[in-house]
Order: sequence, then structure tokens, then C-alpha cells
Amino acid sequence: MKKLILILSITLLCGSAASWSETLTVPSYAIPNSSSGVLRPTRGISKTAVEQKFGSPQQKSSPVGDPPITKWTYSDFIVYFEYNHVIHSVIPR
Repeated sequence: MKKLILILSITLLCGSAASWSETLTVPSYAIPNSSSGVLRPTRGISKTAVEQKFGSPQQKSSPVGDPPITKWTYSDFIVYFEYNHVIHSVIPR
């Protein structure tokens, strides 16, 4: 009988522990690449096309690594190039 009460007590305690959990939500930082968000270069565009469309960057970093990755910093976004083409553009937090 004591064994049954012990097992039942442990089961109830374990079951009630699950009800104490909470859901963690993480806000989305996805900003659309459009006029309603921040318009920025898309993958595959050349350095020349980026400079023609968005102007000269505030800062140009030297190529790093192999393949060479270059970073251009604009006021609203950062563009990463592999060789001469955009591989990614991001909005810094």
C-alpha cells in the first residue's frame, strides 16, 4: 500500500511539474526588403550595380579570406560580396 501511495505521489508531482512550464517567444527582427522596410541589394548583383543604385558606401573593407569576402557599410544596411557579387545584405541591430 505504501508503495502504491509513493508511486501515485511521484506521478502527480511529475505531472504537475509540466504545468509549470511557460512558452518563450522571441520577437522577429525580419525587416522586409521593400519600400515598407529597408530596400537593400539582393544576392547576385555586382558591385558596380550596387554603387549605381545605392551610391557610395560609408565604408569599404578590404577583402578577407579565400574566396575573398568584402563588406560595404551603408547607413541602413551592410552588404557582403564574394569576389564581385552580393552574397548577403543585412540590417545591423
